[in-house]
Amino acid sequence: MHDELSSVRIARRIGASPRQRGSHTGETCPDIFELSDGNYAIIGTEATAALDSHLPPDAARADYERIVVITRETLIRAKKDIPDA
Repeated sequence: MHDELSSVRIARRIGASPRQRGSHTGETCPDIFELSDGNYAIIGTEATAALDSHLPPDAARADYERIVVITRETLIRAKKDIPDA
């Protein structure tokens, strides 16, 4: 997966910037980005250890994947920028 990402670039931010959501210190900056390959990248709080055992039975996580948490406000304010299809 990491080799596949070597040519991928951030195309645009999805939703409001952390500063627009009230983060002026740079310490609370969850963010969502659309990538040049059409996928999305998330900056959030790493929570794999805390949430891994709580995943539903039909969910799985590869060893190289992590569970991250973003604020509800971050996702709601990104909704307008996420295409329906």
